[in-house]
Amino acid sequence: MWNSLFIEFFSDLRKQKLRSTLTLIAIAWGTLSVILLLAFGRGLGNGLIKGMLGAGNQVMVIYGGQTSINYEGLGEGRPIRFSEEDVDMITDAVPGISYSSPQYGRWGASLERGDVITTTYMEGVNPDFEIMRTMYPAAGGRFINETDVDQKRRVLFLGDEIAVRLFQDENPIGQQLFLDGTPFTVVGVMKPKMQTSMNNGPDANRAIIPYTTFKNMYGNRNVGSILIRPEDPNMQEEIKAGITNLLSSKYKFDPVDEQAMPVWDFIEQEEMTYKIATGFEIFLFTVGFFTLMIAGVGVANIMFVIVKERTREIGVKLAVGARKVHIITQFIFESLFISFMGGALGIAISSAIVYGVNSMQLSGGAADFLGQPQISQIAVIVTISVLALIGLLAGIFPAIKASRVDPVESLRYE
Repeated sequence: MWNSLFIEFFSDLRKQKLRSTLTLIAIAWGTLSVILLLAFGRGLGNGLIKGMLGAGNQVMVIYGGQTSINYEGLGEGRPIRFSEEDVDMITDAVPGISYSSPQYGRWGASLERGDVITTTYMEGVNPDFEIMRTMYPAAGGRFINETDVDQKRRVLFLGDEIAVRLFQDENPIGQQLFLDGTPFTVVGVMKPKMQTSMNNGPDANRAIIPYTTFKNMYGNRNVGSILIRPEDPNMQEEIKAGITNLLSSKYKFDPVDEQAMPVWDFIEQEEMTYKIATGFEIFLFTVGFFTLMIAGVGVANIMFVIVKERTREIGVKLAVGARKVHIITQFIFESLFISFMGGALGIAISSAIVYGVNSMQLSGGAADFLGQPQISQIAVIVTISVLALIGLLAGIFPAIKASRVDPVESLRYE
């Protein structure tokens, strides 16, 4: 039975080459649209997440602000400033914190090496900052460590772009430069990374020193901010509430006063980014799905034409004893086969395009977002399911019509 179905199908393809080719192209184009839209949509979503994590990996940045609510007789407009001792107090009193760091900052810090002078935003932090801000060192270097902090060493970690400005093609590791007139040794250079969210400029142009060295040089009494990373992102609200209650009690401000203690929450931002990326993928799939459905309408029209052209043939088969189920099976099979042939062609072409784009290893600018498209297994499974549905719906109604042909009347059909 299956042999005869294949023979009749390919015989019809040979008789109607143009019609069959255009139908296959329509299905292939619809499949290509779905796969590529989802692949580049997934690439864009991954780029958004990667860029956001480049600024902070599931961290909360706590700032001292200004009170906006009267509290226990203390008026509004009172400045709130935190110290590095608060970091230890928070990590000891609030459970569930994995990493933490005080963060001092200074705009206009001068970096000088020979005739090359540049200014940057410089920060004093502890070793946990590396994980929280994803500032990982390139090969041959390191981030600041606990010994650097304890001994107040004059060591420096540079962003990749500022390192190139200062050292050109030379290896910066182990070399000296002057930071605001004080000699420092470069211990590491950051790996290039994608960063879409930032404050005080990108990390690529940043200089990092131990926070104890920073305080020793500039005498700051208050930190610019406090960085916290939970052990489990699901504990975010619990930890935030614990920190708020602790600091509001110490500095006498209302716990509901968000302006007294602003928090930049990367965990919330990550969740929002995931939702945006998912919504964008759903939108792109919808566009591709309707493109594929339009191609399915074309398949249905073609099948109705085939039934009309083969009315005499169908009547002869029924007259010599063919059962209606055989006629229905024949036309549903042809419809499904056309859909799957076109789908396979579309999947093959889209896979080749995605592979070609990824092999080019594009980087920089928009390529950071769209240069890494990704074909997901779910997208392929859904597309195949849609193709099966299209083939079934496009074939079943013409097949039923064909099975109802009157053998006597069909023999008169020219």
